[in-house]
Amino acid sequence: MAEDRDDTEPLWRDLLGRQLRRARRERGATLTEISRRAGISPQYLSEIERGVKEPSSEMIAAVAGALGLTLLDLTSAVTGDLYVAAPARELRPVSMALALVA
Repeated sequence: MAEDRDDTEPLWRDLLGRQLRRARRERGATLTEISRRAGISPQYLSEIERGVKEPSSEMIAAVAGALGLTLLDLTSAVTGDLYVAAPARELRPVSMALALVA
């Protein structure tokens, strides 16, 4: 229900981590397998998946590639999660929201 939602938006890194973990588990892959393909440590991948680390765009691309995802696939999934988690308010197009900030 909309009344039960929190009024704060989730952090991008939390939603990104959840999507990466979901994709890895759907593929039946381990942290070690995906981290090896991405060229990072299993510990760092675990921290990304848990939303502890804010990875660079290069790291995000490497992990997405190791999972067989494009950046468009990944960012679209995270964006979908943001819509679901958005506080109950009117959603505005980005250009309109940016104009309001300026």
